[in-house]
Amino acid sequence: MVPYERIKAWEKCHELLLALYQVSKQWPREETYGLIAQARRAAFSAAANIVEGSAKQGPREFRRFLDFSLGSLFELSYIFRVVRDLQMTPTEQLNRLESLRESAGKLTWRRYESIKKKGLLSQTPHRPD
Repeated sequence: MVPYERIKAWEKCHELLLALYQVSKQWPREETYGLIAQARRAAFSAAANIVEGSAKQGPREFRRFLDFSLGSLFELSYIFRVVRDLQMTPTEQLNRLESLRESAGKLTWRRYESIKKKGLLSQTPHRPD
């Protein structure tokens, strides 16, 4: 098992990505380079940033990549709103995607906060003059 596969936040982001790929296959073809591409890119980014961050040296770098992942998950929240408003997907499918996104976000946020709580970061970052 690769180390990142033990991270629950990554696991949930990966599950979200797979579910999104299935649902977005039903979206209008004219959205191939619009909402479909953007949604898939954001979902991939959420998972991939956890993977990349977990391989970085030190907790500060990992936390930075978790922050990127959180940004992608928030972007997905807006994309899902647009998809809902445009009535591109049945409500139950969107609810499942949103539930997965919320779960991924909570797990990612907990991991993000746990790095700080464990005292792995100094209170003030060193800034060269």
